[in-house]
Amino acid sequence: MSPKILPRFAVPAVAILAASALAGCGSTSSNSGGSPLAQSASAGSVVVGSDNFPESVLLADVYGQALAAKGTKVGYKYNIGSREVTYNLVKSGSITLKPEYNGALLAYLNKSAAQTSTSEVDAAITAALPSNLEILTPSDAQDGDTLTLSKQEASTLGLSQGATIGDFVTKLAGKSITIGGSPEFQTRTQGLVGLENDYGLKASQITYKTLDAGGPLTEKALTSGQVDAGDLFTTDTTISSGGLLTLVDSKDIFGVQNVLPLINKSSLSQTGVTALNAVDAKLDSATLLKLDAEVQVQKQDPLTVANNWLKSEGLS
Repeated sequence: MSPKILPRFAVPAVAILAASALAGCGSTSSNSGGSPLAQSASAGSVVVGSDNFPESVLLADVYGQALAAKGTKVGYKYNIGSREVTYNLVKSGSITLKPEYNGALLAYLNKSAAQTSTSEVDAAITAALPSNLEILTPSDAQDGDTLTLSKQEASTLGLSQGATIGDFVTKLAGKSITIGGSPEFQTRTQGLVGLENDYGLKASQITYKTLDAGGPLTEKALTSGQVDAGDLFTTDTTISSGGLLTLVDSKDIFGVQNVLPLINKSSLSQTGVTALNAVDAKLDSATLLKLDAEVQVQKQDPLTVANNWLKSEGLS
């Protein structure tokens, strides 16, 4: 994803909602300040939430506006926080749905579950979810974590396009490395835990710099050489524009990451489910990258970008 305004994951604490109301297509705002835990969807309406990074906000607008186009009253809670917060808000009914990434969601629910295919991941999620929650049909769009090297580090190690994380660890030969990313990247299997357990990158080799989850701090640290490696996401255009090198995850520690909605079934009608599935039937990785660029590079309003795409696909 191109330059992000906000990080993908935040320290897992209930966040104060910072985004202002965005209205359109008959939607209503529920972005007043205060704890998101204290507010639930009112009768006949849904509340769409997002994690605290731009792509999640954009996808929340896409899903919300698709529902609004079908006559659903929609409110929004943007930039709430990390999955550790937002998952529980959906579970409690404080928000009705949120954009998710299936591999990351499964890792949160069951760290030991295999992530070899979309169907297996989705089946494992369904088995782990409480009875009031459901994931809908996954899109073809994927956006996953990566281990990405600075231009200088890639050159120093003699690594180029197609190099794997294993190649990187071999080239390091036990030398130290500075890695930057979110606080959560340090403790997740889709992070330093997986890098050590699956690739043999020892914790003793790593100096970790807490930045953000693939956001502007990590991007700047990588492009300026402040860190040797960092966690960026696969749809980040900074990777190509900054001459960075994303390493191939040959052991799939980052898993599959299909975009899909996580919903609270008690607050969403079948009409709403059908509308969301229609969105995911049209959404692929190339489209997601294009929409991300419009928001994060061209600085367009995500609500406008969402509405324009939905109209172009006949979804609103």
